[in-house]
Amino acid sequence: MIDEFAKDNLHGRLRRDREALLWKLDGLSEYDARRPLTTTGTNLLGLVKHVATVEARYFGEVFDRPCPEPLPRWQDYDGSDLWAAEDETRDQIIGFYRRTWEHSDATINALPLDAPGHVAWWPEPSPNTNLFAVMVHVLGETNRHAGHADILREGLDGRTGMRPEHEKQIDEEARAAYCAKIEQAARSAAPIKA
Repeated sequence: MIDEFAKDNLHGRLRRDREALLWKLDGLSEYDARRPLTTTGTNLLGLVKHVATVEARYFGEVFDRPCPEPLPRWQDYDGSDLWAAEDETRDQIIGFYRRTWEHSDATINALPLDAPGHVAWWPEPSPNTNLFAVMVHVLGETNRHAGHADILREGLDGRTGMRPEHEKQIDEEARAAYCAKIEQAARSAAPIKA
């Protein structure tokens, strides 16, 4: 009973966070979806591509249920899953992510939480794991990168939130007053030396 509750809860949260990550692309130009927004090149479409690849590996290879999508060998990792190449469309990457969901969901639905898995890229002594640990790991990865996407999107156009139904109209004046209050507290706590 508790296993099914845990599995359903983790799976529900994973589904929620997948959608939140994709929502961060809504309404963006091709340029803004793809352009590097940090000094390390982090970009919104690249985050989606990366999370899709991570999920495909963990719910595929780890449980000997390879993803039907072609993936480069993990040993050949070169960071190309962190950005969209010129010939990759947004629709292709989103489609890949959605097809990965279907494959991952099938793995999650087919296996019990204690189903054994092997993560070849995890160092000894811990490459042997189970579905529960992988679900927690992938949920953490998805949530982490959805958080990155939150911040990147806020920096682009001020939009925030986890789901469209929770988004509020941007009140620039209220935001500026709030930030000024935080700035004042920071300056008071650590005076700037002249």
